[in-house]
Amino acid sequence: MSKPIPVPFSDPPYLMGLPSAYYNESHRKWQKTCRALADELLVPYVSEWEAAGDVPEDLYSKFTAANFLIPNLSAPLPIKWLKKLGIHELPGGLKVEDFDYLHTLIYVDELARSGSLGPSGAVTVGMAFGLPPILKFGSQALQEKFVPELLTGKKRICIAVTEPSAGSDVANIATTAVKSKDGKHYIVNGTKKWITNGIWSHYASMAVRTGGDGAAGLSMLVVPLLDTPGVTMRRIKVGGQVTSGTTFIELDDVKVPVENLIGQEGQGMKFIMQNFNHERLTISISVNRISRVALSDAFDYCMKREAFGKTLMEQPVVRHRLAKCGADLEAHWAWIEQYTYCMTKLSETDANRELGGLTALAKAQAGRVLELCASTAVLLHGGNGYTKSGQGEVAERIFREIPGARIPGGSEDVMLDLAVRQLVKNFQKKKKDLETEMERPAGSSKL
Repeated sequence: MSKPIPVPFSDPPYLMGLPSAYYNESHRKWQKTCRALADELLVPYVSEWEAAGDVPEDLYSKFTAANFLIPNLSAPLPIKWLKKLGIHELPGGLKVEDFDYLHTLIYVDELARSGSLGPSGAVTVGMAFGLPPILKFGSQALQEKFVPELLTGKKRICIAVTEPSAGSDVANIATTAVKSKDGKHYIVNGTKKWITNGIWSHYASMAVRTGGDGAAGLSMLVVPLLDTPGVTMRRIKVGGQVTSGTTFIELDDVKVPVENLIGQEGQGMKFIMQNFNHERLTISISVNRISRVALSDAFDYCMKREAFGKTLMEQPVVRHRLAKCGADLEAHWAWIEQYTYCMTKLSETDANRELGGLTALAKAQAGRVLELCASTAVLLHGGNGYTKSGQGEVAERIFREIPGARIPGGSEDVMLDLAVRQLVKNFQKKKKDLETEMERPAGSSKL
């Protein structure tokens, strides 16, 4: 039996039969594995869960049992820790040491094929962004304390940076961590808002103020959450991603052992910024995919729906709208593939320097692409696109994801500004280095 012909724009070009220079056999096998697991654990149930406003309690444990949470971590994976815990392979037989950022791209893209960022976010966001600061910057003792339970899914963690008065303005964080008189604990006071997965998390990698004003006064602590005296958490109702566990956290004299400090005091801003690069790249990937779901759903609808004696697809104005969406969507995807490929070739230091600003730009562009594709999908569905059930259900749901794509991880205007500032900074440094090199006398050497 022949396979059905896919609707235009329903998959990235490399899955639509076009050749690609990026993906090897390992990547293509991994894509099939991810699609099969996503279809088993996630995709068929998204509409039901989104309507209910929550995911089943056992979804996280199902992902854990399938060893399907670890791909959330940035590449290369923490190989020593994984092997120490007896984890040598990911689903499909992919060896942990062979996992690269293109595998990350495929994983994130396949989960977002559900057409919603909520259910997948309910199980992935905490490990994706909460655990890396401990793995990258935490002492060996800190890792020994937390990593085994977190990597194996026995405990959950989130990233807690944003506050009611400090979103993209990270340097304005007000939550304080003051050492107790005996020097054994930090006493943490403040609030965190819009914390994804917080409501289910045992811990948070939390940005706190241990010093004076500004970025230099920030640090990161592993703060206990669930069942901890002084911690109050409540669910926040949001427009999109309603199932992802968005949480408001209040901290009232919460005692945190000083050993839970990540790195050293005053280094928090650096850790947060480096963590953002992985977050923004994965946001770009997932947002591109739900844009693709919206566009291909609209494309399919327009080939069936009749108005004024012909299908919508026979109307030039409809084809024009679809074409503009497709151009922006595929251009953004090609950009993401290029950046991700660069991540497989550059060292982490070089990637942070050269791609940090561009990743922020890709994240900003992702929101703009989603706004175009989702708005067009709703418009072309007509009245159906304004309905939470029936033929326009997918378009209506994805339309509500637009603010969640344009604001979290750094709001759009901040990302656009950051990108240019980073590019200017790199340009000026390279220009200065070149001028210094040219001024050096010929034949001189540096001892």
